[in-house]
Formats: sequence, C-alpha cells, structure tokens
Amino acid sequence: MAGAGLASRLYRGEAGLDIVGRRKVWFSVAGALALISVLSFAFLRFDLGIEFAGGNSIQVPASVGTLEQAEEAVDAALAAEGGGAEVVTAQKVGGTGDDFYEMRTSQLSAEQANAVKAAVAQDFGLPVSDVGGEQVSQAWGSQVTERAVLGLVIFLVLVMVYLVLRFEWRMAVGAVSSLLMNLVLSAGIYSLVGFEVTPSTVIGFLTILGFALYDVVVVFDKVQENTRGITANNNQTYGEAANLAINQSLMRSLNTSIVALLPVGGLLFIGAGLFGAGTLKDLGLVLFVGMAVAFFSSITLATPLLVLLKNQEPRIQAHNKRVLARRAALERGEGSAKSAPRPTESADEQIEPETPALAVAAAPKVGARPAGKRPAGARSGRTGGGGNRPGGKRR
Repeated sequence: MAGAGLASRLYRGEAGLDIVGRRKVWFSVAGALALISVLSFAFLRFDLGIEFAGGNSIQVPASVGTLEQAEEAVDAALAAEGGGAEVVTAQKVGGTGDDFYEMRTSQLSAEQANAVKAAVAQDFGLPVSDVGGEQVSQAWGSQVTERAVLGLVIFLVLVMVYLVLRFEWRMAVGAVSSLLMNLVLSAGIYSLVGFEVTPSTVIGFLTILGFALYDVVVVFDKVQENTRGITANNNQTYGEAANLAINQSLMRSLNTSIVALLPVGGLLFIGAGLFGAGTLKDLGLVLFVGMAVAFFSSITLATPLLVLLKNQEPRIQAHNKRVLARRAALERGEGSAKSAPRPTESADEQIEPETPALAVAAAPKVGARPAGKRPAGARSGRTGGGGNRPGGKRR
C-alpha cells in the first residue's frame, strides 16, 4: 500500500521530493562522476575501431566452424607473418545463409594481408577468393570525427539560440551544461566498458543529444509555468516553485525514458548479447547509457543549476527574502490571539501585525455601545413592552 501511495503521489506531482534543495549533493555526485570519466579517458582511453585507428579486416565464411576457430586461424597466420600484428576484434556479420566472420587486425601491408588470406584459406581448405579482406585508413576516421565535432558545435549553438528565444539565457546555460555532462558521462562509461568506437558510436552520441534536450525542455516548460509572475506573491521562493515543477514533471520524464529504453535495451541485450549481433552493441550501448543519463541530468543537474543562476538575480533575491521574512513573522505569531486567523478567513487575509493603522481603526471607540445581540423582543431601537404597539398597555 505504501508503494501504491508513493506511485499515486508521484503521478499527481505531490511526492514532495526535495531535488533543488539538495543541489549541492547532486553537483558533488555529478562532479565525481565527471572526474572518473576524465580519468578513464586519460588512462584507459578508447578502443578505437579500424575506421579511426586504421587496420585491416579479414572475412571468413561462417561455414568453416565457430568464431573462435576462425579467430585462431587468423591469429596463427598473423604470427607466421611476424610484425606483431594481432586480431583486435572478431564478430559474426551478415544474415541467414550468407553469414561470415569478420576479424579486424592491426595495420598490415598489402603483401602481409595477401599472405594472411592465403594461409587462412589453406587452413580451412577454401579457395583464396572465398576469404575476403580490405584495408581501412585512419584518415577516413579522422574525417568522421571532424564532421561529428562540427555537427556537435552547430547543434549546441542552435540549442542555445532556441532556448534563449523560448525561455531565457539562464535556462540555455543549464540545458547545455546538462547536455555536455550527458556526453561526458556516456563517453566515460563507454571507455570503462571498453567497447570499440565505430562510426555507429558517433551517430549514437549525436542521437542522445536530441533525446536529452527534449527531456530538459519538458522540465523547463513546467518551471516557466510555475514561476511566471512569482514576484507578485510571497508564498514561494523561486527554488520552491522550480522544485514543484520537477515533482510535477517527474513521472512524465520517467515514463518517456522507460519507453525509449525498452527497445534500445532489446537492441543491446538481446540483439548483441543473446544473438551475437556485434554490429549492434556499439550503437546499443551508447544509446542505452545516454538516454538513462539524460533522465538524471535533466532532473538533478539542469534545474538545480538554473535555480542557482536565478538566485543571483537581484529581483529574485529580494523576492526570496520577502518570502522568508513573511514566514518568520508568521512563525513568531503562532498561538497568539492577534495573529490567529478567524474561522472565515485564511492566514493570508488576516491583518498583519506590522499595520498598526488598520488595527487602530478596527478598535471600538470609547463610550460606544458593545456590538452584542439585541434583546429578543427589540424592534426599531425599543425594548419589548415600551412601544406604542396596538394592544399594548400604557403606563
């Protein structure tokens, strides 16, 4: 029942989770994770595919046996040629009926590549023409990287312009900071896991930016709705209104993330893990990690950073001080007859202690008749028995 109650409060935005109030905790956690990611970049580095590092690929028909047998045959051929070349990755590629094993190796010369293909063909009793191979230059990977970085810069600039026009520059800073943190953490996990970086990985990184931006805009739209005209009343600080917006949009963001993660998880864990579709694991991992991190960064980083920036604005600072001062005054007046609200009034409608002129005007004048109930028989200012009513006795 307790779990059902919490779920119901989450859906109504009434869970009261203090996300903004604990922003120092979230900033510390994000900083620690970013530091771990940077250290991973420096010491573990990335496992670059042949598209980025350069190398050769050897394709052997899957009919020769298992993937391990094909990899062992290529390793033996590379060792016979010398030069220290080795198999970097091995995977099964292709559809039903035309499957083949692809072994990616270090950089080989044309003579070495032909010798390796001949040795592998002889080992499995195949014609040399059945063993494929190609050489990939790292220059192609450099071009992909340059185009990806250029696309990232253009995307961030367009995001900044859109958010400034749609919201304000502080929201733009919070959103872009969340996007950058999303990229850093996703890349850090990718480095720690050791998956090979391929062009599909780069495409995946650019894809998660759009999802992360959508999540941030959903939360910021609710923040803008809750904080519109906030300085006109003294009920909430800016941080409290923003925290309420997070609670109100939390389940929407969570549901969106779960729906997006289910097919990506199927791509990663079932397609790559269960069926061995190696070409899907690099794309599946970056999408899965990036979408999961996007949910947390939009909730625990973007909005708290926005509140931190807004609290530096003099207008918001003055408003927050008024709210806190009003609450302190109400707390000091609790339990006294003067500050207690009447049954027909709310606490906001009662006379404040700091308005003595209104209090004096409300006090009764000296000599005035008390405002009590008239006698039951009173009418037109005369008491019962003293009037000239018909049938009444005269004295």
